[in-house]
Amino acid sequence: MAAVGEVQYWWHEAPVPVGLEVTQVYGYLVCPATCRVLVQDDDGVFNLPGGTPEPEDADLVATLVREAFEENQVRVGATAYLGYQEVHRPGRARYAQVRMAGVIEEFAARAPDPDGGRIYRRLMTSLDAAPDVLGWGEPAVAQARAASRVAWREWGLPVDAPAPSGYAD
Repeated sequence: MAAVGEVQYWWHEAPVPVGLEVTQVYGYLVCPATCRVLVQDDDGVFNLPGGTPEPEDADLVATLVREAFEENQVRVGATAYLGYQEVHRPGRARYAQVRMAGVIEEFAARAPDPDGGRIYRRLMTSLDAAPDVLGWGEPAVAQARAASRVAWREWGLPVDAPAPSGYAD
């Protein structure tokens, strides 16, 4: 469990319980050539690619794939569900923030995000370094470890020996 102010975050490597609202789907997207993960850079504010599920999204994978391309112009191939972060915010019903892993198949030219017009930089870093870059505390460490296990076991990616961090702009 981690807390930011009065908000508490609990990480679960389990399916989202029926009835728990999913407000976001974010992904640890790994480049197979470098074994680095994409962290979105919005003028020094870092986040994972992803966003809010929309009615036209068939499922959580569709949300991740759509948002990754809209925000970071990357095409995602294989994906895996990692778990969810349960959020307790005073005055609001608890909700879930889903985390997934994915393999980047292609980097397209950077372009404005259709939702707001921002052009994000694409910081590529190790899964070990990503939690510190994100600044999300212990839940992010557990999430990155889960992503590392999936990348190694499911996709054979040696994420324990990535290329040095840098931007893929």
